[in-house]
Amino acid sequence: MSVPVIAVFNGPNLNMLGLREPRIYGPDTLEDVEQLCLDTAEELGVGIDFRQTNSEGELIDWVQQCRGSKAGIVINPGGLTHTSISLMDALLAVELPVFEVHVSNIHRREEFRHHSYVSRVAIGVICGFGISGYAHALGAIAELVLDQEDK
Repeated sequence: MSVPVIAVFNGPNLNMLGLREPRIYGPDTLEDVEQLCLDTAEELGVGIDFRQTNSEGELIDWVQQCRGSKAGIVINPGGLTHTSISLMDALLAVELPVFEVHVSNIHRREEFRHHSYVSRVAIGVICGFGISGYAHALGAIAELVLDQEDK
């Protein structure tokens, strides 16, 4: 029996975690996020495909490649959250469970950050818990995926 693999995708500027506005995003780096996700996935009995890009087109390509090859998607789209209808459409097209993650609480920030195109297709949204939001999202999606496999 193969282990289900969950894509963990990160959008623009997340490579700057730990450097960019630490008062908002905290001191943790993207490498810290990746290690947390690897540790969490191991505990949950799932695999992950962890990636980051600053390119909208590349992120959309990755999402599309998940159809038929991944069990679900955890995504922190960064600024594309608020702007990318194309990313939303790609997430709809793959017909996989999606959980949206944000390190900061986007609803306590500037008004333009309150709207998320990704939320329209996500099963759940976790924001404001720092990088631990990734572990929460992985736990939720793994439970969903593993329950579906048992049926």
